[in-house]
Amino acid sequence: MSRGSLRLRLIAGGFVAILIALTIAGAGLTLLFERHVTRTIGDDLDVYLKQLLAGIDVDAQGKLMVGRPPADPRFADPLSGLYWQVSDDDGQVLRSRSLWDTALDLPQDEPSPGELHRHVILGPANARLLVSERRVLLTVSDRRAPVRVAVAGDLARASAAAAQFARDLVLALGLLSLVLAVATSIQVGLGLRPLDALRRGVADVRSGQRKHLPVDVPAEVKPLVEEVNSLIDAQEREIERSRSRAADLAHGLKTPLAALAADVALLRRRGEQDVAQAIESVGDAMSRHVDRELARARARGTARQRGHVSTPLRPLVESLMLTLARTPTAQRLEFRTCITGEPSVPLDRTDLAEVLGNLLENAARHAKSQVRIGADATANPAITVEDDGPGIASAERGRVLERGARLDERGEGTGLGLAIVQDVLSAYRWQLVLTDSELGGLKAIVTPEGSRDRMAAPGQKPGSPAQEGRCGWEQPLR
Repeated sequence: MSRGSLRLRLIAGGFVAILIALTIAGAGLTLLFERHVTRTIGDDLDVYLKQLLAGIDVDAQGKLMVGRPPADPRFADPLSGLYWQVSDDDGQVLRSRSLWDTALDLPQDEPSPGELHRHVILGPANARLLVSERRVLLTVSDRRAPVRVAVAGDLARASAAAAQFARDLVLALGLLSLVLAVATSIQVGLGLRPLDALRRGVADVRSGQRKHLPVDVPAEVKPLVEEVNSLIDAQEREIERSRSRAADLAHGLKTPLAALAADVALLRRRGEQDVAQAIESVGDAMSRHVDRELARARARGTARQRGHVSTPLRPLVESLMLTLARTPTAQRLEFRTCITGEPSVPLDRTDLAEVLGNLLENAARHAKSQVRIGADATANPAITVEDDGPGIASAERGRVLERGARLDERGEGTGLGLAIVQDVLSAYRWQLVLTDSELGGLKAIVTPEGSRDRMAAPGQKPGSPAQEGRCGWEQPLR
């Protein structure tokens, strides 16, 4: 996943949210656990306090005494963390042996008789103690005297239990975070699946395999799909209007061009050869431009359905070769073919005929004695047309394939030109590659985009689908 990936952002955001949530949850659970342990300690202190209250008495001299102290042995163990203390207003103080020579520093409050108070104070060795105390009234020397009874427990137990709980909780939350991370990744993948389907749908539309995006998508994506489909329809209508305007323009120019041709013939009959030649050159140039625009407009339209078109190559090549062999230019040439298998090309038949017809006508116009065309159904889809003519210099090959450039600057021939061939092929995402032929002339390779470099390096001869070393060229056709 790239740095700008939406999937990466969602997963990273989910991980961060999980870590924050689990950190807060861990801290909260630890705090709740510590409070629970503290409450448990407080409940135990209440039990000890009741036991202590039940054992308090006054002797004959009016002194306080504890007849039955709480039974927990920690009260007799010095600094054990569990303490009790009984005191009155006269300064009498009774305390558990665990306090040793210290006393509980109880806060100065006045709880009502029978009311339970709890405090957190500092005890022996500065330990934090939770204290439960009650104030009771006892009869001492024929008078009612208030007595404070307190039981304290060290909160270090709660802190130690909370720390142990936190350590165990970290392991559990770590495992939970891994599970949630995997679940987040799966959830993001499932959530983005409609977008992946949308991407494939756009690729299918671009390749011509379908006209619209599939509408069976989640409700959140459906408005986008509908807008894209509407845009496709609008573009289709605009392309159709453009094709119609180009056709109307071309047909509108046909009549003036025909009139010019008639005027040229009239001028020739009158002996005005120079004027006739000049007008004929202009008319031929206009005719080539019209043919070019018609070919490009038609190719853009048919290429939209390129996923549904396919043209068998062998019958088309044989038809073009027979037609071209009858022209005066080709009477002196040999035409050889090597088409292995029965290859089909995903181009409209008319467009493919214009492409191959122009390449064959160009090869025949410049060849000395031989023109060859080859294709192989078992190899990468490609078609080669080559001749034994002078070829094209390496420095000129890039220019003849540029938009607006033509090889036939003098107006010779009736083909569309190599640049126009590339225009037609580009509509189908194919390309024209020029390199040197083993016959000594030019080799033109028609191949899908990306299957090889657009321009072969000087002296480089990329392998053709019909390798001379394994291809039996058919008998020459004259």
